[in-house]
Amino acid sequence: MSARRPRTRVLAVLSTVAVGAGVVVASSASAADPVDPAAAGVGASERGKQDKQWVAEGHGGAVSSVDADATEVGIEVLRNGGNATDAAVATAAALGVTEPYSLGIGGGGFFVHYDAASDTVETIDGRETAPAAMPKDAFIDPATGETYTFFPDMVTSGASVGVPGTPATWQAALDSWGSGSLADALEPAATLAEDGFEVDETFHRMTANNQERFAAISSTAELFLPGGEPPAVGSTFRNPDLAETYRLMAREGMDGFYQGALAEEIAATVQSPPVVEGTELPVPPGEMTTEDIAEYAVNTPEPTSHEYRGYEIYGMAPPSSGGHTSAETLNILEQFDVPSMSEADAMHHYLEASALAYADRAAYSGDTDFVDMPLEELLSDEFAAERACELDPNRAADKPVASGDADGDYSTPCDGAEGPRADRPNSEGPSTTHLSVTDRWGNVVSYTLTIEQTGGSGITVPDRGFILNNELTDFSHVYDETDPNRIEGGKRPRSSMTPTIVFEDGKPWLAVGSPGGSTIITTVTQTMLNRMDLGMDLPSAVAAPRAYQHNTAEVTAEPGFVDAYGDELTALGHELSETSSIGVVAAIELLPGGRAQAVAEPERQGGGSAAVVSPTRRW
Repeated sequence: MSARRPRTRVLAVLSTVAVGAGVVVASSASAADPVDPAAAGVGASERGKQDKQWVAEGHGGAVSSVDADATEVGIEVLRNGGNATDAAVATAAALGVTEPYSLGIGGGGFFVHYDAASDTVETIDGRETAPAAMPKDAFIDPATGETYTFFPDMVTSGASVGVPGTPATWQAALDSWGSGSLADALEPAATLAEDGFEVDETFHRMTANNQERFAAISSTAELFLPGGEPPAVGSTFRNPDLAETYRLMAREGMDGFYQGALAEEIAATVQSPPVVEGTELPVPPGEMTTEDIAEYAVNTPEPTSHEYRGYEIYGMAPPSSGGHTSAETLNILEQFDVPSMSEADAMHHYLEASALAYADRAAYSGDTDFVDMPLEELLSDEFAAERACELDPNRAADKPVASGDADGDYSTPCDGAEGPRADRPNSEGPSTTHLSVTDRWGNVVSYTLTIEQTGGSGITVPDRGFILNNELTDFSHVYDETDPNRIEGGKRPRSSMTPTIVFEDGKPWLAVGSPGGSTIITTVTQTMLNRMDLGMDLPSAVAAPRAYQHNTAEVTAEPGFVDAYGDELTALGHELSETSSIGVVAAIELLPGGRAQAVAEPERQGGGSAAVVSPTRRW
């Protein structure tokens, strides 16, 4: 299958902006009859904010996210004539209200956009940056000489906070592709913050899980622990401080965030976290200054791109490792006839290819403004063919496997050449979010954003209504000069966020992404594999049980995955360790005739919310 490759270009106007100066459901690709979620082991949604559905199909544009209120905000923007970028920013701002432990203006993310008029794929890197003065030993406890315990000690600190990039991302996206203003995009979320939303079991549980560290920070306890306890399920949670912060940004633009009083308050909060007297958490201060905040600028790298069995796949370039690691995994799998395999054999190949790609991620991936990275090699079919030589179809390799030698010389692809061995732990937090949007004109957005850990740093900027990220814990915690993800001032830490747009026959076909820390890459890859190779339609591909292999002795797998493939994979040498859930996908498939099918999670993390402007089919 041949497909025309859309043009890509760097957003020159943005690069100089320094802000502040298992389910089977019928679709176009499947004639199978729909099956309700329970038939595939998918339970009912936990959320009670408003009715929501996990699959929607129709015309006029679509939104998929984790939250019904936020999805509805995006749909209203589309219904009122806004485009995909307008809706994506409005949806993200609303998620900052209803999902404040996963994302918000205190964090960052990666925005992938397809512009139908110019037939281009472009990206915004809104990743947080380290303060210029961040020390190499920021995560070493001076009392012991060892790294702080990751949770709750290391993450709950000013030292973990990077300069936020989300507000700048929103403004940059709207400046480039939006049809409305930032004020237009923020007002629905500001209203939602004022009026409040109904607390569901997920919000209550996340608060309770973080109660110890939230209680240690006076501003966080005041907002998120009213009366000293997590908000009760069924109560209304309001955040008027965030509403006012959004309206400040609406009035003053990026100067309202990256300059002036708010910037001073962010820097002061990082340097001297408002710790409650008597807390046992260390809460070390950070080094962020108002100069660090004022100098923040988004980057606009060209997207990663590669072909897989005729599909063209676009993702984020470094410091996201998602684009190239997912690409390498699929490129390795392309060396095998996966579509003709049994599902168990396909999963074996997927897990082994993932381990190889993660080995190369650890060895090579980092912020390319600071490290020399062989990105072109990691994306190449030739390198993938060399790596595929290490994949035994009949046996799982001993882990960790060595990285490949990305030297550009692949004349003897199976000569056993190895690159640097980098057995470094992953410590990315699971609490991120993803949203996918398309509009009536055919524009597409795939946007992943985060504050890192569930609850980020746990530090709320006093009277401003938002939590600061703990993104700097994505750096390797112990400094190593050979590590591409070593701590350096001004650097962006490596990320696993994997917002992706897939093209079929030269046209946008699929937008997909997920939260989940380092599991994001495998979640997105497995969802694409399910859809492209294993004969599943999109709802089935999203609902199917997942597993995660990041070059470790154990494969982390959901119970449904173990039930389906455990015996066969164990016989091949895989060691499976169960976890309740992996990832929270939000995806959209573009169908013939201008229709779209939006698909969210049916169950994981309480289920997601999918909607279209004008439904043509009820689910």
